Amino acid sequence: MSATHTKPRVVVAMSGGVDSSVAALLLHEAGYDVVGLFMRNGIHVENPLTKTKGCCSLRDADDARRVADRLGVPFYAVDFSRDFQKLIGEFVEEYNAGRTPNPCVRCNQDLKFGKLLAYAESLGAEAVATGHYAQVADRDGRRVLRRGLDVTKDQSYVLFPLVQAQLRRTLLPIGGMTKAEVRERARAAGLCTAEKRESMEICFVPDDDYGRLIAERTPDRVREGELRDVHGRALGRHPGYQHFTIGQRHGLRIALGRPAYVVQLLPEENVVVVGFGEDLLSAGLVATRSNWVSRGAPELGATVRVAAKIRSHHDPTPATATVLPGGGVRVEFDEPQRAVTPGQAVVLYDGDEVVAGGWIDAALPMTGAAASRAAELRATNRC
Repeated sequence: MSATHTKPRVVVAMSGGVDSSVAALLLHEAGYDVVGLFMRNGIHVENPLTKTKGCCSLRDADDARRVADRLGVPFYAVDFSRDFQKLIGEFVEEYNAGRTPNPCVRCNQDLKFGKLLAYAESLGAEAVATGHYAQVADRDGRRVLRRGLDVTKDQSYVLFPLVQAQLRRTLLPIGGMTKAEVRERARAAGLCTAEKRESMEICFVPDDDYGRLIAERTPDRVREGELRDVHGRALGRHPGYQHFTIGQRHGLRIALGRPAYVVQLLPEENVVVVGFGEDLLSAGLVATRSNWVSRGAPELGATVRVAAKIRSHHDPTPATATVLPGGGVRVEFDEPQRAVTPGQAVVLYDGDEVVAGGWIDAALPMTGAAASRAAELRATNRC
């Protein structure tokens, strides 16, 4: 396949999956001077159940190269292993601090639209393109980030840290398509990735065993400790708080008569606190390192009505956001939400537009009638 270049050069981050393959296809067909680039992460861990590696494996690199060959575009594999090692180190330290990180957001911020963008410049490219299900547009002199058309695949949540300078050099060719349409385009073009299974795991933990990774990296930090209920009573033992996150049910190995959840991690005491559904409710949250993506940051103390998304698979909920000093933001939900988790991102929307996002630092306690009702339930169902 060939095309006459009528548009600028663009580097496409090709992961070896169908989404980035079709992103490259669409840009090539539109007349861009496409260069395919694969990020080698140096990770060689295999999923013991599927016998496959996570994304960015040697097989993925081969698939990406085959797609590039099919399109007739240049292709390079770049060694980002040192950067990935730094990313993994930060991931481990966040878990050791009792937080639940989102490395995919950091990868997008620091690597795909950071290091990769710099590499694109060295190749004379004006933009970087990816296979994310999100959309960018221009409005009033700013770049606006919007949700993908396919709400079941929308990935705008993981792109919230992108600043205007990055968004101005970002192309998201499949953001206005559904997954079914993407696969159909790949089939019609004869791309080898058309039927390829999606990788759902974090690339450096394809077996989904975070605890194992953390124990290997920091063996002195993962120790057996105490399980307690919300009243401070001992319930049992845990193999290390790093194996748990807020809202988790599995792995507790205790029976309390109804579903029990992790409601708090106390890393300083090596304690995992267990409670019930009502103990997971929060009135809101405080986030730090906020990025006001599409409109610019309001003045200090200003309030904005938004829909808040507190994890990647959470439905945005109506809320009020208040701008705090130092890049902070306070988000108060209209209705209490479950499992607000420090270390995760909160992304604020107005319809399909990403208004802002930040990193969750703390959950806000319940107050008023909602707090009284939760207390009644807690007393009635005391462990």
